[in-house]
Amino acid sequence: MKNIAQIKNQFMLNPDITYLNFGSFGACVKPVFNELIRLQTLLEFEPVQFITVNGPRYLAASRKALAQFINCNMDDVVYVPNPSFAVNLVAKNLKLKAGDEILTTNLEYGACDKTWEFYCNEWGAKYVRQPVTLPLTDTQTFVNDFFKGLTPRTRLIFISHITSTTALKFPVDEICAKAKEMGLLTFVDGAHAPGHVAINLGLLKADFYTGACHKWMMTPKGSSFLYADKKLQPMLNPLIVSWGYNSNMASNSTFMDYHQFNGTRDFSAYLTIPTAITFMQQNNWDEVGMHCHKLVVENATRFCALFETEPLSPLNNNFIGQMCSIPVNTNHPVELQQHLFNAFKIEVPVMCIDGKTYIRYSIQAFNTQSDLDKLYDALATIKQKGKLLLQ
Repeated sequence: MKNIAQIKNQFMLNPDITYLNFGSFGACVKPVFNELIRLQTLLEFEPVQFITVNGPRYLAASRKALAQFINCNMDDVVYVPNPSFAVNLVAKNLKLKAGDEILTTNLEYGACDKTWEFYCNEWGAKYVRQPVTLPLTDTQTFVNDFFKGLTPRTRLIFISHITSTTALKFPVDEICAKAKEMGLLTFVDGAHAPGHVAINLGLLKADFYTGACHKWMMTPKGSSFLYADKKLQPMLNPLIVSWGYNSNMASNSTFMDYHQFNGTRDFSAYLTIPTAITFMQQNNWDEVGMHCHKLVVENATRFCALFETEPLSPLNNNFIGQMCSIPVNTNHPVELQQHLFNAFKIEVPVMCIDGKTYIRYSIQAFNTQSDLDKLYDALATIKQKGKLLLQ
């Protein structure tokens, strides 16, 4: 792995902050941010040429690079601002009927939960949160337990590739394979996956997949994608009807026409994705990821011991990537997070789901053991002082 100081210098983060929250919004590296500024300058220099004349060509080149990175056809993926947008797009077009069911887990991302709840309530359908037994033990047990939530009314399976609050990698390959055998649609929320774990959509066989490039791929905020199996693309009407409908300049893909342009917007962030991919390739990002994973798992046990809890899964690559969530006992999660930032200059999330609270640390290329030591010492100090923040 390259010298950590050299890689850290590529990020624009405040050096005075111990940054252990890469999982929330990511952070640009300088080459990607510089490319964004170059593109936005070009946009402002000649807006009409950039947007209407060259825009489709620019976007196609970017989608081609992304498609190679995640192994799919470039015309089966379209850019969206964030995974929540993608979930809304699919959910609205699924046109559920009364009594239909969406099968998911009780550990999904809140914004996506709310989206499915909204549309299920609109149509009288049911959003089934199958409980996940923690700690996880093995892949097959997870798959078996998950499918216990299946009924004859199940229309679609919605599941995270990597969960947000609990930071667990779910066995989506096995879930999608079994669902396909049963003739069920699958939608994988891969918000945390691109640049974090390998994605091979050609092998995964998910019907829909959304990922955020602005997290672990280090692109500017608001750059994500939606993949849709070609046979299902005709069902996806646009959330916003615009020039792509009955277009006088139609492409070979209605999927592209409907979703690529929906009014004036700055799509420069999408165009930086090839630069981000090149950066990762030039800096041996697979090796970086292995180094980060090692730091994550080597520290999990002592954090759990501090709070007299246990890890949420075996500490191996099956379930853990570059993030780890530690169960903690507190009735003041927001205050605890703010206190860690204000008093100790540590940026780390304290999150709640399904009645439990977790501190989730994320490890990126610039993090070192000393960063995790600072977090441990801060939490130990808070606990020792008997503050109400930690019980």
